[in-house]
Order: sequence, then structure tokens, then C-alpha cells
Amino acid sequence: LDEATSALDAATEYNLHHALEKFLSGRTTLIIAHRLSAVKQADRVLVFDGGRIAQDGDHQQLLAEGGLYARLYGQLQQS
Repeated sequence: LDEATSALDAATEYNLHHALEKFLSGRTTLIIAHRLSAVKQADRVLVFDGGRIAQDGDHQQLLAEGGLYARLYGQLQQS
């Protein structure tokens, strides 16, 4: 899924993620996203910076590491 939620309002995005979570359960899925809300439930998140993998882990691991993901997530929470 490439930017599947980029043009959706927050409520519609939430409903779509909830439906996709059920539908994609047990399947390998590649999601490309700029919105962190699109990857919070993922088993594995790859964070790219300058075309290279900067971080690799799930949402909680990446927050605990600090780094780019945590900075971006923090900025999102402040806005």
C-alpha cells in the first residue's frame, strides 16, 4: 500500500486502518507511508533517511531508541 491514506481525513483514516488490520491479519504487507499513524500497528517499521535504512523495529522499540522516528513522533504529538 503506497500512501493509501494520504488524502483522507483523520476519522476516515482511522476507520480504514481498523478495517485493514482485520483484513491483513496473518498476511505480509508492505506499507509505504509518511504519516506515522499508518505504521503504529506494524510488526516491523523501516525508517529511511537519505535513501538508507536509519532504524528498524516496531513502534515501541523505535520510540525507546530515540532517533529519527522518536523525533518525528514527538513533533507529531506537539502539533
